[in-house]
Amino acid sequence: MSDWLDVAPEDQFPVGEYRIVDVDDTEVAVFNVDGEFLAVEDMCTHDGGKLACGDRQGDVIECPRHGARFSLRTGEVLAPPAYEPVVVFPVRIENGMVQVKDKRRG
Repeated sequence: MSDWLDVAPEDQFPVGEYRIVDVDDTEVAVFNVDGEFLAVEDMCTHDGGKLACGDRQGDVIECPRHGARFSLRTGEVLAPPAYEPVVVFPVRIENGMVQVKDKRRG
């Protein structure tokens, strides 16, 4: 059994869009950033708010609640009030399908 979960066909996932997918009861936001797919847990580490609907500039997302900013590539905090990084998830294209993997599983 594969640990990779289908998100959407690559040709139906436009640049600038995102999709939310459930990965083992965790909401993961998958973004198409200029043709590169990046995925993070859809939860701000400051207060648990949703991230995906926040303002995004390139590969940086800003939490819409209090303005914490995170790198979509690394999960690194780029601006407080958050101090803990968000979890990032591997993404790949397999047979034209965007897929995400839960790397937390051993």
